[in-house]
Amino acid sequence: MIRPGDKVPSVAVKLVTADGVADATTDAVLGHGTVVFFGVPGAFTPTCDTSHLPGFVANAAKLKAAGVARIVCGTVNDHHVVKAWAEHAQALGRVDFIADVHALFAEALGLTRHSADLGKRFVRCAMIITNGVVQDVFIQDVAGVTVTGAPAVLLALEASRATINA
Repeated sequence: MIRPGDKVPSVAVKLVTADGVADATTDAVLGHGTVVFFGVPGAFTPTCDTSHLPGFVANAAKLKAAGVARIVCGTVNDHHVVKAWAEHAQALGRVDFIADVHALFAEALGLTRHSADLGKRFVRCAMIITNGVVQDVFIQDVAGVTVTGAPAVLLALEASRATINA
């Protein structure tokens, strides 16, 4: 499993942004500045759609004010589904998306779980990444969105900033 100090692996994915869909690599998407990445089990799935993504959309300005250059959501869905979900959530322009259709990025991170209904999926997670190096990893071990949600990530960013300024 990916840990603080590890570099983000390079995996080919589809990147969904306000500008459209493009081929990309994960190290290019996540490798510049401070990036908050969060992985979700699936687009349009109940908790992802009503709690996880909306929290990052609602807190995008606060995350940017805390020094985050980019917010990226990863999910094991094809780019058509991801684009539809991003549009439905009115997230484009605030959150970018990685469509990891074959779970190759999730596997490279060591953050997969198998769902009887959906197959291989991301573990619900969040990371703070600086210039392609993981600073913090948060794994959701219980139902819901607590340690991997935007408020928890904001607290971690503030704690990190306080430590640096101390």
